[in-house]
Amino acid sequence: MRVPGLKSVVALGVVTLLTACEKEKPVAEYLPRVFVQEVKPADYAAPITLTGDIQPRVQTELSFRVGGKIIQRSVDVGDRVTAKQVLARLDPKDLQTSVDSAQAQVLAEQARVTQSAAAFVRQQKLLPKGYTSQSEYDSAQAALRSSQSALSAAQAQLANAKDQLSYTALVADAPGIITARQAEVGQVVQATMPVFSLARDGDRDAVFNVYEALLAEKPKDQTIVLSLLDNPAIKTTGTVREVTPAVSAQSGTVQVKVGLNSVPAGMELGSVVSATARGSGKSVIELPWSALTKNISEPAVWIVDDKGQAQLHTVTVGRYLTGKVIISGGLEGGEKVIIAGGQLLHPGMEVEIAENTYKDLTWEAKP
Repeated sequence: MRVPGLKSVVALGVVTLLTACEKEKPVAEYLPRVFVQEVKPADYAAPITLTGDIQPRVQTELSFRVGGKIIQRSVDVGDRVTAKQVLARLDPKDLQTSVDSAQAQVLAEQARVTQSAAAFVRQQKLLPKGYTSQSEYDSAQAALRSSQSALSAAQAQLANAKDQLSYTALVADAPGIITARQAEVGQVVQATMPVFSLARDGDRDAVFNVYEALLAEKPKDQTIVLSLLDNPAIKTTGTVREVTPAVSAQSGTVQVKVGLNSVPAGMELGSVVSATARGSGKSVIELPWSALTKNISEPAVWIVDDKGQAQLHTVTVGRYLTGKVIISGGLEGGEKVIIAGGQLLHPGMEVEIAENTYKDLTWEAKP
């Protein structure tokens, strides 16, 4: 039996099916979109900030050259003194007695010289006339020379006694500032015992205690910027003048003295200063924090290989800084490191590289 219009219905269905097949398109595979940064090694020198104090270039320990009892002290800690200024005095009684005794000895020897000289003159007059013998003449001459030598010795002893008496006054050998006092009036001191510490006027040093590891490599820039800790606006510059060869057993540090090129007002002795310097530059790589991930327990980064696939690469972190990390090993340069979009990656996954602009640790996709 023939159904009217059956052929038309079948034909219409076939046309509809063919049209639907033509409209269907294969669904494109989704690729994660990532931002990358090309690795470029650069020299990096880590800044080092230390704290120290201002000290004199030359500091002298002043002491008496003779022992005795202190009867006068004219200066105190912090006082400014001038050259040849008397700082303290010892009781001079005993040494004054020595001077008086030496003076009396000189007078006695002068009298002997006068007597011996008169006797020798008489012998000189009598010898040509035959009224005296040659032996008596020689004896008178020897007595004169002996008395003259004794007088010279007595005069030397007197001069020494006077020098000893002058040493009862402690005198500043140069202008400067008294930084310490180790004795008081009424105290009996021995010769060479320190009484005052004098910071001489002139050049100043900034002294720092530095851990030996920081001095392993000599910095390229020898200029060091120093500023007052309580007033950073007061600044100056200096260069390393001296590094002690031995490490302190108590602190494990090395003393470094930085000679100041100039001493600004306010940077007085004992002022606490901070110094900033940079070590020698090393070839390292800087990456933003967002690039860092880990491979089990080790730091790592994602890189895009030549096939456009993400690969996990272990690296060595040299230093963590604000907003970035310093990679000291594991990358050579030229690699494309993923800096954003690497949260859901796995090794061997194909990715799409988005064009990006690196500015202040932010990335913006270009249209």
